[in-house]
Amino acid sequence: MKLINKVAIIITVIFASSVFIFAVKNPQTEKEASKDSASQFPVQLDFAGEETPLKIADVKERLDRELLVNVNLHASTILAIKRANRAFPIIEPILKQNGIPDDFKYLAVIESGLVNVVSPAGARGIWQFMPETAKERGMEVNENVDQRYDLEKSTRAACSYFLSAKGKFGSWTLAAASYNGGMTGVNRQIDIQKVTNYYDLLLTEETSRYVFRILALKEIMKNPVKYGFNIAPEDLYRALPTRKIEIDSSITDLASFAKDQGINYKILKIHNPWLRETQLLNDTGKKYQIEIPLKGY
Repeated sequence: MKLINKVAIIITVIFASSVFIFAVKNPQTEKEASKDSASQFPVQLDFAGEETPLKIADVKERLDRELLVNVNLHASTILAIKRANRAFPIIEPILKQNGIPDDFKYLAVIESGLVNVVSPAGARGIWQFMPETAKERGMEVNENVDQRYDLEKSTRAACSYFLSAKGKFGSWTLAAASYNGGMTGVNRQIDIQKVTNYYDLLLTEETSRYVFRILALKEIMKNPVKYGFNIAPEDLYRALPTRKIEIDSSITDLASFAKDQGINYKILKIHNPWLRETQLLNDTGKKYQIEIPLKGY
């Protein structure tokens, strides 16, 4: 046993020595890794044409944090890139029609990952509207119909908010920050701190990270290969072609309605997530557009 222990000790010493010698003989290893990491960091960046002041130490570090976090959240970042191929073609023209900078599409990414999620506070949909805010912005929200789940309508409602916030703050960056911190909350801090630039404000942890998370996803999603995300075009998610049916009356049984359209209840709900029940109650003759996929089922 003593001989075996001595042999083990000798092997351990030899291994440790070889590691040390390798490190000494390769002094560039750590420097090269550091250089590679530094070369990924963007030289300049902006949100909606408003420059991000990377020369400010804490600004650079906060962006670095979000880049590192999202580069290493491999699954969620890959899914965001895949889903964007389907969601962005719907979001982008609506932003443009409303005079909203294209960068706001990345706000939807950090809000929901481009899926209809439900927050613990009750916010829903890709744009994460609370019920009352959604109603204020013109969406129908009840047990039967919830247009927060309608990407076109919720994007238009988000545009309405962004325009109001830009009018109040005069800055797209602050408008984006207020989507998280609220117009009242952000404005209060502007009054207290006597500065009018997002990057000069001390805000809550979540709101102080908010724009940097948008910037990080923008940088990664615009340059996926640079950050190690090599996704083949055929692996991106695509929107299926659909036809639209206009409905101005109640549908008592959505499952039967789906079968009449040549699909099933599951497919109907996937393409029309704003339908929240097994029926559509419509006593007022309101017009709804129901999408029926032409393939992919």
